[in-house]
Amino acid sequence: MRVLLVDDEVALAESLRRGLVRDGFVVDVAHDGITGEDLATTRRYDALILDIMLPGRNGYDVLRNLRAQHTWTPALMLTAKDGEYDQADAFDLGADDYLTKPFSYVMLVARLRALIRRGAPARPVTLTAGDLTLDPPRYVAARGGVRIHLTAKEFALLHYLMRHAGDVVSKTDILDNVWETDFEGSDNIVEVYIGYLRKKIDTAFGVHTLHTIRGAGYRLGTPPETG
Repeated sequence: MRVLLVDDEVALAESLRRGLVRDGFVVDVAHDGITGEDLATTRRYDALILDIMLPGRNGYDVLRNLRAQHTWTPALMLTAKDGEYDQADAFDLGADDYLTKPFSYVMLVARLRALIRRGAPARPVTLTAGDLTLDPPRYVAARGGVRIHLTAKEFALLHYLMRHAGDVVSKTDILDNVWETDFEGSDNIVEVYIGYLRKKIDTAFGVHTLHTIRGAGYRLGTPPETG
């Protein structure tokens, strides 16, 4: 079982490498994101152990690039970043598991073996709602194959709406999941960005899929069938 370990803490990486070798793994080590990504795309591994805070290229970008290139090697994120949004971002980009430092070595090996048993089936993370598509790893939104240019906040808003396509989401839901936790402005900002987004994903294409549900919130649906 060949594993790629990408971590810039040299002492930790060496200690972990020695432990994994004793447990029967073949381990390659990289201490920066650029080298790690190069190894992951040019050699075959059964699993990746990937830190997030890396020099050269962070773990999020490494994972995003690997998935965009259809490299589906199971990835375990091993990091000191323990926020729920950090974990959500990692899973949205195609991570398979997430373990925070300090960690139990026994638990890491157990999770690593579980990932390897599951293997690396293709699992694109593109979201769809009718002919509207969103590819978070590549940061691309499109309708009917036509690319839609969005600001970072518009992209985040569409991402949230597409993850809940068909459901009614309130202004509060959107603020809690798209805006920063310390945002102190008016919730009318949601209406403003809904308007921006509607112009780009609906009006420009002559469809109506982003609905305002009076008194409740918003719902992203699919264009009605014609004919």
